[in-house]
Amino acid sequence: MDLNLLRALDILLQENSVTRAAERLGTSPAAASRTLARLRRAVGDPLLVRAGQGMVPTPRALELRDEVGALLRSCDDVLRPGAGFDAVHLQRTFTVQAADLLLAGLAGTLAERIHAEAPHVDVVFLPEAVEGGPALRQGWVDVELGVLGHLDPEIRTRRLTRMTLVGVARSGHPLFDGRIDARRFAAAAHIGISRLGKRLGPIDGALAELGLRRRIAVVVPSHTSAMMLARDTDLVALSLADWLPDTVSALGLRTFPVPLDLAPLDLGMAWHPRNSADPGHRWFRDRLAAAVLGPAGTEDDHNSQGDAMTHGSRADEEDPQKRGSAMSSVSSGATPQRRPSRS
Repeated sequence: MDLNLLRALDILLQENSVTRAAERLGTSPAAASRTLARLRRAVGDPLLVRAGQGMVPTPRALELRDEVGALLRSCDDVLRPGAGFDAVHLQRTFTVQAADLLLAGLAGTLAERIHAEAPHVDVVFLPEAVEGGPALRQGWVDVELGVLGHLDPEIRTRRLTRMTLVGVARSGHPLFDGRIDARRFAAAAHIGISRLGKRLGPIDGALAELGLRRRIAVVVPSHTSAMMLARDTDLVALSLADWLPDTVSALGLRTFPVPLDLAPLDLGMAWHPRNSADPGHRWFRDRLAAAVLGPAGTEDDHNSQGDAMTHGSRADEEDPQKRGSAMSSVSSGATPQRRPSRS
C-alpha cells in the first residue's frame, strides 16, 4: 500500500472528519473524500460512518488507529535515523585513536558520562600506530583525536579547542632559578617523544632562527614516560597548558611557558562520512567532544565560523580535508604551520 495512503488513513482516524483531515493533508475535502473511498475499498470496511452532523469510526477503524500510528512511527525511524534514538539501549563498542597525553586527561570523564547514559557501550582506545593510514576508511577506528593532518580527502573533521605548548620539569630544576628565556631553554637537556625515535621538529627550527640549538638527550615513545623521566632527572619535556594539572603537581613537576614564538595547537576529531548521520556515532562524538572540552577549556572560537563548516552551521560536519591525528607533535613543539616528520 502507498505510504501516503497510510498517512491519510492515520489523519482521518485521528480527526473523524473529512474536512479537518483535508486541512491537515493540505488538500481539498473532495480529494480527502476520494482518498477515504480508496481506503474503504482497500480495507473492506467503511472506516468512518455518518452519525448526525459528524462521523464516527467503525470497530475496524478503532482497531487500525493505534496500529497504523505505530507503523508510521516505525517508518519514520527507518527513513529518519535518530528519530527514536535512546542511548540507554545502545549496545556498541567505539574505537578511538589518541595519544596517551590526551587519553590520560579525558578517559575518566568520558567513561563516567558514557556509563551514566549508555551502560552497554564500551570504548577501546588505540595508540597512534596507524596514524596517517586508512584506519577511518577501513573502519578500524571510529574517531581519531588530536592535531589533525594527513587524512583521506573524504574524512570529516571537527575542531574542538586550541591549546598552547608548555615546558615541564621537576619543581627543583635549575631552570626555575631565574627567568626562562630562549637561551636558557635551549641550554637545558630535553626529552623527545617519538614512536619512531625521531629527535628533531619545528621547535628546533624555531630555535635555529634565533641561532640556538637544543640537545635531545633522551627519546621516549610516550608522554607518560616523558613525564616520569622529567620527574626523576633534570631533563625537560613538553606538554599542553592546563592539561592534567593535578597529575603534574602530584609528580612534583612544574610547567612554564615555552619562550618561543609558536602557534597554538588546534585539537580536533575526525571520522569517516559513512558515520556522520548514524545516531549512535553522533552521540558518541558529542560525548567525546565534551570530555575534551571539559578539562581542556573553552571551545575554539573558529568553530562557529563558516570556514569550518560544510553543512549550514553544523560544526560537526566540516569540510573534508587532508588531516590526521598527531599528538607526537607536542614533543617537538609542532605547530599547524610547521609540522615535523611523522613520528
